[in-house]
Amino acid sequence: MSSDTQTAERQSFYIDVEQQPWQQTHWPGIEIKVLMEDKATGMTTSLTRFAPGAKLPDHVHIGIEQSYVLEGSLVDHEGACTAGNFVWRKAGSRHDAHSPDGCLVLGFFQKPNQFFDEGA
Repeated sequence: MSSDTQTAERQSFYIDVEQQPWQQTHWPGIEIKVLMEDKATGMTTSLTRFAPGAKLPDHVHIGIEQSYVLEGSLVDHEGACTAGNFVWRKAGSRHDAHSPDGCLVLGFFQKPNQFFDEGA
């Protein structure tokens, strides 16, 4: 049986998150582990790690974004989401985000964000 056939027949995909490498993003102090990505739709689930003081620049959410903060805090102009709490943003919402003390966030994206800086 080919690997394509095996993948097509699979119903569940188990990810050993600890074994997944952190990938540096375009922005200093921000790393990501992609846990699930559907390239056809853009839907993505990821862990994002912010170093203390790291900032994600101005961007717009093309689809709904959902974020569960596991550690630390994630802050924007509308408030702060702290460890154990959840924030979601409507499609079309625009902001930047930063983490004063560092954070670890489990994120769910319907579509990739559109960034307005040259580093994206």
